Amino acid sequence: MADQNKPIVIASDHFGRNLKNSLRDYLLEKGFHVEDMGVNSDDPVDYPDIGTPVAEAVAAGKYDRGILICGTGAGMAIVANKVPNVRAVCLADPYTAERAMASNDAHIITFGSQVVGVEIAKKLVDIWLASEFQGGRSLPKVNKLKQLDAKYRS
Repeated sequence: MADQNKPIVIASDHFGRNLKNSLRDYLLEKGFHVEDMGVNSDDPVDYPDIGTPVAEAVAAGKYDRGILICGTGAGMAIVANKVPNVRAVCLADPYTAERAMASNDAHIITFGSQVVGVEIAKKLVDIWLASEFQGGRSLPKVNKLKQLDAKYRS
């Protein structure tokens, strides 16, 4: 289970701002410390400009977990996964939400604001936050991902 004392970072592009704000407020109501890294307007912004600093902060250990939101969730997942030592998964269903952490040790999740509604996103966040990496048969696979990070690190 996620540590409520360590902040969760959340950010979005302009397409995801409303969902980001809803999830931020939801997590705050549940007692989590949430760091909002924007955006806070409807002005167009490119998702790599928002997702990269969040992924870098998670990779550096400043945050245990992060949430990124764009129109589909795919763009934010792609950009986050470019940062070494980050595993990001785009969520749209409960099973993937649970396995993202349990099997893949994914510390960043992404949502598509044009794909997933607020109430579903809240449920998926709850599932993900309640999950812990289980190791076991998944450990060798995650270790191979870590080796790929080291191999391709620039």
